Amino acid sequence: MEKKTFEELLKDLEAVVKDLESKDIGLDVAVKKYKEGLELSKACYQMLEEAEKLVVREIKE
Repeated sequence: MEKKTFEELLKDLEAVVKDLESKDIGLDVAVKKYKEGLELSKACYQMLEEAEKLVVREIKE
């Protein structure tokens, strides 16, 4: 599977949030979407942490 960019992950996360805000979503689907959102959020956070480490390293050099 191709690794997604931060922007792609964020776009996917926004789509999950939009789905969860829908009044027509069932509980089973909502739970699945919530879990998907958590994974996307975690992936975004990890990418931001890596970027921060690179920036800090560059500043120290």
